Formats: sequence, C-alpha cells, structure tokens
Amino acid sequence: MLALLGALLTVLAPPASAQAAAAGELRGGDALYGSAGYSCTLGFNAVGGGDTSYGIIPGHCADVGTSWFADVGGSRVNVGTTSGSSFPSNDYGVVRYSNTSVSYPGEVKGSGGAPVDITGAVDPSPGMALCHYGRVSGYHCGTVQAVNVTVNFPEGVVSGLFRSNICSEPGDNGGPAFSGGNAVGIIIGSTGNCTTGGVTYYQPIKEILAVYGLTLS
Repeated sequence: MLALLGALLTVLAPPASAQAAAAGELRGGDALYGSAGYSCTLGFNAVGGGDTSYGIIPGHCADVGTSWFADVGGSRVNVGTTSGSSFPSNDYGVVRYSNTSVSYPGEVKGSGGAPVDITGAVDPSPGMALCHYGRVSGYHCGTVQAVNVTVNFPEGVVSGLFRSNICSEPGDNGGPAFSGGNAVGIIIGSTGNCTTGGVTYYQPIKEILAVYGLTLS
C-alpha cells in the first residue's frame, strides 16, 4: 500500500483576483470555495437528468449539503450545493449547480489558462500522455505511470486510483486531468511538489460519471 504524503486537503483560498473565472462562466480548473471552510479546484462540468448541471470535485472536500461559491465576473457568487459524495474507499463528489446566471461549459483550463474543449472520457492506461491543471501550480504534462493504485489517507484507504509523473501543489486537488480532448480523472493528492518534483494521484472520471449517471457537458 502506498502512503500518501502531502495530501491536498484543506487549504487557504488564494486572493479572489487570482482565481477569477471568465465573466459568467465556471470551467474545470477554476476555484470553488466551500461554506465549510474548504476550497478545491473544479474538475469537470457534467449534465444529469433533466439537463441539470453538476460540477465534479474530490469527495474529501465535498460534504453533502456544503454550499459552494466561485469568483465569476469579478464577484464571488453562490453556484450550488454538494448533492453526492464518497470518501474514503473512493474520492469523488458532485456539486448540483443552482445559479442559472452562470454558465458551465464543457471546457477545462489548459496551457496559460486557455480553454481546452473536453468531448469525451477515457480510462487511464500506463504510458498514456496526460496533462492536468491545478489552480495553484497551473498546467503540467507527463504520462500515466500506474493504474488500480491504492492510497492510504488519514481518514482511510482509497483504491482504484491512477498515478502520473506530473507534479502538483497543495490546493490543486480536484483539478482536471485530460489526454487531448478526453477527460481522464481528477487530482486527489500527491507526493513532492513542482520545485523538487513529485507524482500525482487521481480518481478516474468514468467511474464518477457512471455512479451519478452523468455525461460531460
């Protein structure tokens, strides 16, 4: 079993000006601030029954009932509430968006924060080219090293993860991981950092979509 060092859990939110989303939009890689004091990176936007929009985030910062806020158009606004969460064993949760004045495109932040259109979802495989975006460290790329990885959090074991050779920083948790235009997973923890190097662990996206009956936006 791998021990997770430097897990990306509760962090202080950066200044709002550093995390402002494009006017009226909230996309993967933007920050979400929870009413319980947690802050996470949004992974991907998705759609459920009745065309309801959802945001996908880690379960370790997605207590059911938590209200979430985002910096949209220069102001911090309420965008929705956690409607589902699983942690430990798994590490994923969903925010049911309720603010219809904000749009939730099927894009994530890429190089320089430029939007990358996500059109599908794939399972990870060793050697797969992978990029991710964390709201602290930004955009980095590498390859998938291993799948079906088990990690030990203080709260318990999380299994079925995959690992890359890409670095992360505290506060990147939740960030989208993608290969080309395909979603692959969300960041849930790491060892090391982007100064000395490290590895990152992810929850696969296809499992999350299947559990909640979602499709990517």
